[in-house]
Amino acid sequence: MKKNSVRQLTISALLVAMGIIIPMVMPRITIGPASFTLASHVPVFLAMFFSPGVAVAVSLGTGFGFFLSATPIIAVRALSHLLFALIGAMYLQKHPTIVLTKNKFSLFNGRFQLFNFVIGLIHSAAELAIVSAFYTMGNMPETYYTQGYMYSIFLLMGIGGLIHSLVDYNIAYFVANALSKQFDIPVFSQAKKLEQVKITILPQETRI
Repeated sequence: MKKNSVRQLTISALLVAMGIIIPMVMPRITIGPASFTLASHVPVFLAMFFSPGVAVAVSLGTGFGFFLSATPIIAVRALSHLLFALIGAMYLQKHPTIVLTKNKFSLFNGRFQLFNFVIGLIHSAAELAIVSAFYTMGNMPETYYTQGYMYSIFLLMGIGGLIHSLVDYNIAYFVANALSKQFDIPVFSQAKKLEQVKITILPQETRI
């Protein structure tokens, strides 16, 4: 039990560090006035494949980390990740087999991509609400007001944020699958066990 807690704490710390460093080093796609950093959400998404506890720890860790290194709006947006991370991690824990299709990994896995889309909606809706509040209070850069709410906030931050989320979760999905071949990624390990049980039971049922 203690060994498992230390492992989860270590994984959480590593993912928090990644979550703070990635926005500093990864390339950005700028569509004025907004910008999107490739893979910036990947550490939080990876945490969801471990456990709800790790997902919460990484969301809180990156959020508070950004309070020290970035603007308040970026920090609050990072803290909002707690919502989708906890919901997603709990769902994955209960339904791990959605990460595999026919006992194999595939980016064209319809069940996982539907899950990805729902998480993306929660993710973008939470951030949109926060950015909208800052916009209403007049705390955004002038360029956002020049472009107007529908373009600079709803379209870029809302729809653009959804697309960003979908891309980053697929990156995390690919990375988690690759790591699961060498390390214990709980959701993937559990999915493989359950799929193997199905493969073992089905032939017996066929014979009956």
